[in-house]
Amino acid sequence: MNSLGTDEITKCIPHRYPMLMIDRVEDLVPGESAVGIKNVTANEPFFPGHFPEKAVMPGVMIVEAMGQTAGVVVAKTLDFKDHNGLVYFMSMDGVRFRKMVEPGDVLRLYVKKDRSRGNVWRFKGEAYVKDTLVSEATFTAMIVP
Repeated sequence: MNSLGTDEITKCIPHRYPMLMIDRVEDLVPGESAVGIKNVTANEPFFPGHFPEKAVMPGVMIVEAMGQTAGVVVAKTLDFKDHNGLVYFMSMDGVRFRKMVEPGDVLRLYVKKDRSRGNVWRFKGEAYVKDTLVSEATFTAMIVP
């Protein structure tokens, strides 16, 4: 269970089009980390409005993709089946957007558990296009059965 496709991801988290922001999860280590993959296409529903003259992926969608990757880590750690538990953002800290993400880019979303206490988990995330860091954040989420 080192790599998950869309079918397995949607068993872990409830997100669906147009809000499912990850296409694959690789290098999954339950309780620790994973790498989410987002193939950014010109057909993304946000591009017509962000921006018509220069398509740029909204930064909040990049952070959402990090959060969904972390949600898969939590779901696999706690053995959620058919998203019988939900992961909600509580806070986001140190969010930085360093480079634009455009159609044709492949986002690699590295998330690593920083700590967990009870139903609250904190993750550190970094998003890359090729070898370039495009965004980073530390975020906390609450797990709700």
